[in-house]
Amino acid sequence: MNRRVTISSAFVVLLAGFVTLQGADTSRQQAETFLKKVAIIQQGGTSSSESATRAAAARRTAVTEGELNSWFAYNAPAALPQGLSEPKMTLIGNGKVMGGATVDLEAVGKKRGSGGALDVWSYLGGRVPVTVTGVLHSKDGQGRFELETAEVSGVPVPKALLQEMIASYSRSAARPQGLKLDDPFALPLKIKQIEVGAGQAVVVQ
Repeated sequence: MNRRVTISSAFVVLLAGFVTLQGADTSRQQAETFLKKVAIIQQGGTSSSESATRAAAARRTAVTEGELNSWFAYNAPAALPQGLSEPKMTLIGNGKVMGGATVDLEAVGKKRGSGGALDVWSYLGGRVPVTVTGVLHSKDGQGRFELETAEVSGVPVPKALLQEMIASYSRSAARPQGLKLDDPFALPLKIKQIEVGAGQAVVVQ
């Protein structure tokens, strides 16, 4: 399976991925189940024809929290950017998610900081847990993440600081400023919306 497409699909199902999870069970079997479901989502998004049944009813693929975090544990590490590790997620319900990862602040500082004496990024270092909570809004093929809280090592941080972290990891030639938290985004693979419930997310195509 194409790793780039798989990761893209997983990102959509995850709603962004940065969030802390307490005591979730993970297993290789659940990780494999997750990949099979991603393949179903990919198939639904790339099919050139639709059957009468498909036209009459939307395809709904449910992904559980355990499957999601199992994929993170067993498949995601090799694909993560340098300085980001141990991503996990909690699906709270009513669109709300809580997620986290361990972030190397020194790596962020080197990417973002100017090196000046007054540049706060020049003084940051160490691997710290970053946690985020927010609500995923999705409808008619469009999504938007509404940030509620962000913490670094348990200490609340302003949205601007989190934005700098995300931008440092998401810059590319096509997007030199990186991703912005408030920006709406198109859902790929003909996904109409993502319904986040307690312990699972349902991808609707």
